[in-house]
Amino acid sequence: ECFAEEMFQGQIEVASPIFTSLAQAEEYLVTARKKLRCALESFGLGLLCAGSHPLADWRTQRATEQDHFLQLFEDYQRVARRSLLSGLHVHVEIAGHLDRIQVMNEVLPWTPLLLALSSSSPFWDGADSGFMSYRQTVCDEWPRMGIPEFFEDEAAYAAYVALLIRTGTIKQASECWWGVRPAARYPTLELRMTDACPRVDDALCMASLFRLLVAYAMDQPRPGSAYSQASQWILKENRWRAKRYGIHASFIVEGYDRPFSAEQWLFLAQQMLGATAQKLCVENVFSHARQILRDGTSAERQRHAYGRALRGGAEVPAALTQVVDQLLMETAQEP
Repeated sequence: ECFAEEMFQGQIEVASPIFTSLAQAEEYLVTARKKLRCALESFGLGLLCAGSHPLADWRTQRATEQDHFLQLFEDYQRVARRSLLSGLHVHVEIAGHLDRIQVMNEVLPWTPLLLALSSSSPFWDGADSGFMSYRQTVCDEWPRMGIPEFFEDEAAYAAYVALLIRTGTIKQASECWWGVRPAARYPTLELRMTDACPRVDDALCMASLFRLLVAYAMDQPRPGSAYSQASQWILKENRWRAKRYGIHASFIVEGYDRPFSAEQWLFLAQQMLGATAQKLCVENVFSHARQILRDGTSAERQRHAYGRALRGGAEVPAALTQVVDQLLMETAQEP
């Protein structure tokens, strides 16, 4: 019940039930990973959780023989075949009386910070990509991924989706795959931008930060009212910087004429979300995020392991193997 098939045979999706606390999410994720790891070990296979696999060659992957996936491969061809990626998706329920698009607009400007903190895909096709999240670069080959179009409210979004369906562009609303979107099947806002995290506690940190952003947005008198076309321009620039440089990027914060470091931006987030974090009893999420800034993301740990192996005389394939070994170890760790 915990698991679902994905586009490729080398991928498995962990699909969780609904949680009302971070403690529930932690218990579930630790147990699910342990069950999956034990099942795989009997076949001589290992489990790693990351935005991309350092050694994987997308050309040799086997497609999952399901109608939905086969249709994606038919419709999107090489774009789909290259999409050997794994993300962290987080759903947060939106109160029925609220407009999900307006809540989304309140949350969107902060999502590059979450991407930077989660970055775990520096290697692609057996080489260093130069990006902290190359996964997000590959995502940009797809239509309706990345940053959502600018919508004022759910009515505008519904009109957009209706036009695409009416013209045969898409078959259903779920074919809008943006980094944040209103879910088609659930009354939720769904975060999709973040990379999969090897460490469970990092994944929980990303989920908790997104939950806080949504909770804060729902408490506002007019959520999303400050989000404009200019806000979207800034968001697109910040996403580029996050996927390229991760937590070492400098970010644009609307209303300020100077760049912000990830640490300074996180401090602003804590000032804004602190009361909400207290209400939800997750104040320690900011200290964990600062720990990621101090110790480095998965992308940086992977690069460090790779560089250490090369300096020790290893060839590139052997160095990448050491990166994979590290990812296997981190995925197996418990908080």
